Amino acid sequence: MNENVMKCVNAIRQITEFKPKIALILGSGLGNVSSKIKVEQEISYHDIPGFPVSTAPGHKGSFIMGYIEGTPVICMNGRVHFYEGYSTEEVVLPVRVMHALGAEILFLTNAAGGTRSDYKPGDLVMITDHISLFVRNPLTGPNDNDEGVRFPDMSSVYDKDLQKILIDTASECGIELKTGVYVQLTGPSFETPAEIRMLKALGCDLVGMSTVMECIAARHMGMKVCGISLVSNLAAGISPRPLSSAEVEEAGKAAGSAMSKLIIDSVKKMS
Repeated sequence: MNENVMKCVNAIRQITEFKPKIALILGSGLGNVSSKIKVEQEISYHDIPGFPVSTAPGHKGSFIMGYIEGTPVICMNGRVHFYEGYSTEEVVLPVRVMHALGAEILFLTNAAGGTRSDYKPGDLVMITDHISLFVRNPLTGPNDNDEGVRFPDMSSVYDKDLQKILIDTASECGIELKTGVYVQLTGPSFETPAEIRMLKALGCDLVGMSTVMECIAARHMGMKVCGISLVSNLAAGISPRPLSSAEVEEAGKAAGSAMSKLIIDSVKKMS
């Protein structure tokens, strides 16, 4: 465990001994999921020395620890992004801290732009794979052999068993769940129409400014990972109107009920 992770864990352990099994990261506009948790402890990022603090709209910035139908979870009510000025190491620090606290599964969510004609705002899309060519790999630099190997395999980044749980749960709940490949760009500017055409040619269905770095760090440590994107808007060149962060937050609120139901019912099965 590196020094920064250890400092954060020690600070949290002075407040609570809660041990989570599943870590949830809530994307833009999706913070209402946290209201479904039977809360044992909430800790503001500001209260953890050396911990990065969320500045993006729609990201509260706190750890919520508690239970979903008896399953111990730790929820990031707001994540941090590379575009906020944080280093890649700082962006993935929360994932490393949650793993050190006991989490074995990472459940990622995000709001993303859709590049496919069969996507529409409000769609829920299970991430089946990702492309990380456009962001700095968070494993760059000295490797901590206690956390993972120098060259981790990424053949099956998103766990097949967890994907099946998501698909089965969505079917049982009557929720349409599409599938797609996600790509992370640095942001904070939205993509140009030419960039979207390039990404489509590379096989990208979803584009956003988070998730991939966190996923790589989690897999490095041996965590099982699954992810769902909320299509908050159609990407540049496809959408008939200019893109905005307000549109992203509005889509999150509109799809909140379905997203919450899918996450909560899936987490029960993952335990």
